[in-house]
Amino acid sequence: MPTEILMPALSPTMEEGTLAKWLVKEGDTVSSGDLLAEIETDKATMEFEAVDEGTVGKILVDEGTEGVKVNTPIAVLLDDGESADDIGDTSAPSKPAPEADKADAGAEEAAPAAAEKPAPAAPKAASGDRIFASPLARRIAADKGLDLSQIKGSGPHGRIVKADVESAKPGAKPAPAAATDAPRAAPAPSGPSGDAVAAMYQGREYEEVKLDGMRKTIAARLTEAKQTVPHFYLRRDIKLDALLKFRGQLNKQLEGRGVKLSVNDFIIKACALALQAVPDANAVWAGDKVLKLKPSDVAVAVAIEGGLFTPVLKDAEMKSLSALSAEMKDLAARARDRKLAPEEYQGGSFAISNLGMFGIDNFDAVINPPHGAILAVGGGKKKPVVGDDGELTVATVMSVTLSVDHRVIDGALGAELLEQIVQNLENPMVMLA
Repeated sequence: MPTEILMPALSPTMEEGTLAKWLVKEGDTVSSGDLLAEIETDKATMEFEAVDEGTVGKILVDEGTEGVKVNTPIAVLLDDGESADDIGDTSAPSKPAPEADKADAGAEEAAPAAAEKPAPAAPKAASGDRIFASPLARRIAADKGLDLSQIKGSGPHGRIVKADVESAKPGAKPAPAAATDAPRAAPAPSGPSGDAVAAMYQGREYEEVKLDGMRKTIAARLTEAKQTVPHFYLRRDIKLDALLKFRGQLNKQLEGRGVKLSVNDFIIKACALALQAVPDANAVWAGDKVLKLKPSDVAVAVAIEGGLFTPVLKDAEMKSLSALSAEMKDLAARARDRKLAPEEYQGGSFAISNLGMFGIDNFDAVINPPHGAILAVGGGKKKPVVGDDGELTVATVMSVTLSVDHRVIDGALGAELLEQIVQNLENPMVMLA
């Protein structure tokens, strides 16, 4: 039977996407790894690859179509000996395929199958959970006597595909699955409907701006964060004069290498080291438990047109200032082009949002779940301060606010973390020790 290719979930938060562009046409033959289409997710435009061979028998969703639900059929693949006549009356439904059909549909994979040898029924694990495997993978597993529950899938969403069963050995144990953020359902809408709001402005001139996937996701995530995360806020002023002087000296020495450190690079390093010094604060909320991380994976908010990304600098405590600077510049540039891979903006335990370059003195940032905290950074300003000797002097002062998830970090622990960040920034040479 011909196999439907389903709209893939290319990020944990993706519930629907835009089929931006087809890279194949009906009648084309594709093999594993060939590019099929460009899919616009809630975060980026990503290429969608075939995971098996076949012939494109029918395209069900036109390119440019928005709001295509995950698991909706978007095309049909044919095996050798099959023709368009075998497809029958197939059309893309407006809702995702029923759960029972998803496992048999083959997801994003072609399932070349001889009509006289149908694929075994969709299997279940001992726990009763459905095992997602393509028809071809189920057929090969049955022929080889393999237990699909013992095979780790490499296909989309962990689906078991042809290559997985061909390389598996009887009795092989699955590799542990990588931890990822689970998709979150958008919170129920609050307040008046869009039509009700528009009615309030009848007779007034306005432009209606359509929400894209990124804007919808940001709205849902921030609403969820403010409604479900018990925020509290800790504020400190940080004297920057020693850091600015030290930064100037380092940049002069690094000039020949084309490296120019920013204040933000020092902030990233200071936060990464602080999380190591206060390990109980290097944690995330996981529903019924708290996960304490060992590395300092620090996310940094990057504004882009229509929204923002929070790319993650992994193992930031281990990297030099120049390495952090180069990595941050690369991530920020690719974030603005929407070219980041999901693993580059997922995870982390802590985030930084710096609006100082926009002239903002101070602000309160919203925590990005499941992070335990986020540091909001304002701009450095010349201010009168009382020196250690009691004399009035002028110093460059930066105001920061630490937003904390009280489920993960208590007040005293948050204060200890913020104190460590302050000490690192006011004594920058210790960060090189």
